[in-house]
Amino acid sequence: MDKLQERSKDIARDLARRYGTLTPEQLDALAAIITPIRLKKGDKLLRIGDVCENIYYLSHGLLRQVYIKNKKELTEHIAYEGGIVMCIESLFRQTPSKLAVEALEPSVVYAISFEEFSALTHEAYSYCAILLAILEESLIISQEKADTLRFESAKERYIRTLQDHPDIIRRAPLNIVASYLQMTPETLSRVRTALNAN
Repeated sequence: MDKLQERSKDIARDLARRYGTLTPEQLDALAAIITPIRLKKGDKLLRIGDVCENIYYLSHGLLRQVYIKNKKELTEHIAYEGGIVMCIESLFRQTPSKLAVEALEPSVVYAISFEEFSALTHEAYSYCAILLAILEESLIISQEKADTLRFESAKERYIRTLQDHPDIIRRAPLNIVASYLQMTPETLSRVRTALNAN
């Protein structure tokens, strides 16, 4: 068993610590359905049109969820260490994903089989609580992002991301940060210049 596979139990412990409580036996059962994946920069974890079958835990690196609109790639979400990534509609409906997931850095991801996780929820409520908490967190993140885009100016969106998620600003390429914040690279440059001048 390699070191990444051994870390599956650490990932199970982290999920339990963050989202619920599991017995040692339940931790073992969860660890058994967690599979490590190594990604090089630019690798696609999921392609548009694939069916999302896993919840992904990002152990190391930087991932973005991206979609195509008017032949342009637009960034929906960026995750870094400890982040959870999934394409919810594809995951629940088992339909082709409208989103791709791409590594922006060399990354290590742990895939949690949704089918097997769902089967565990029939065995113990503890698994239900963890799955529900993961989904709740994902929905809140999506709602907060939508509210930010609706109600905040470009400058406010940048400042909020800088405060709440400095890793995104520090590590993602500027054109991808601009796409994530739904502004042009030129607008992002102006916002950064204005803030640096103060």
